[in-house]
Amino acid sequence: MADSKSLYPLLFRHNPFTLVWGSEDWIVSAVPGKESVVENGSLAGSSLSQLAGEHGEALLGKKVVDIYGLQFPLLIKFIDAHDDLSIQVHPNDAIAKERHNSMGKTEMWFIMDAEPGARLYSGFNRQITPDEYEQRVNDGTIMEVLQSHPVHRGDVFFIPSGRVHAICGGIRLAEVQQSSDVTYRIFDYNRPGLDGRPRQLHTEMARDAIDYTLYPTYRTDYLAAINKPVAITESPFFTVKIHNITRAFHRKLYKYDSFIVYTCLNGGLKIKMRDKASAIEVVELKKGESCVIPASIADLDLMPATEQGMTELLEVYIDNKHFN
Repeated sequence: MADSKSLYPLLFRHNPFTLVWGSEDWIVSAVPGKESVVENGSLAGSSLSQLAGEHGEALLGKKVVDIYGLQFPLLIKFIDAHDDLSIQVHPNDAIAKERHNSMGKTEMWFIMDAEPGARLYSGFNRQITPDEYEQRVNDGTIMEVLQSHPVHRGDVFFIPSGRVHAICGGIRLAEVQQSSDVTYRIFDYNRPGLDGRPRQLHTEMARDAIDYTLYPTYRTDYLAAINKPVAITESPFFTVKIHNITRAFHRKLYKYDSFIVYTCLNGGLKIKMRDKASAIEVVELKKGESCVIPASIADLDLMPATEQGMTELLEVYIDNKHFN
């Protein structure tokens, strides 16, 4: 293992991709072929997966390594949907491991911007069976049984593996998910891909990956607060908190035994490390950027750029209480 004293808050180069429906920026990624690369400090040019392998527990946290090994287990993106994404579902850990040697894909969405009338799909609007699902995919009526949700800025949706879903046009969001690129495309409106050919569907593979349970709600409600972290997602895979801050405050997060990811949605801030083992004391985080705080130095001050008004920040980590 490399010397953990060389670690510090890690900033990354932007990692954009153009898709048939819009664009994505994979701002924190260890997915092979789409990896984040450090842009600040002595580790500039290193990939996130390389650092996870070299620094292990110092970067990831002991309990995170116990569960996931020497791999960074999360993926964070910005998604800018100009058009509707395909109707899709992601497999759970067991199916993804068996079929793809991959993690499953549970995710959450924080709506950053939404045009008037924007909506998305999450879950079913009535109970259906696997046979009805397949029939409706084949005859083009699957949209009739999906639950449509009007969305506005600040809305949150938790999308566990197995839940059928789709982001629609006119939405920009931040997505936190397990580190997986496995998607089963169910319906794609018969449109061509960027190469002009129809995109592949995964009707049969999705059939036994879908959770057909009808739930009373698919939207996450929370009470926003100023200068106080508010949990908007708590799961075994990740915890996400939203910060709306106008003043500096201290965050000592060693108890989680996890790396911490900060993603700046609005405004800007400086992150000042209190742990003297950090090789860099202060980093500046601008709107649209993310920073990974290694588990070994997770004692810091968040200092908003007050001249930019309120700073809006996502805080993401893996809470080890779920491992006990």
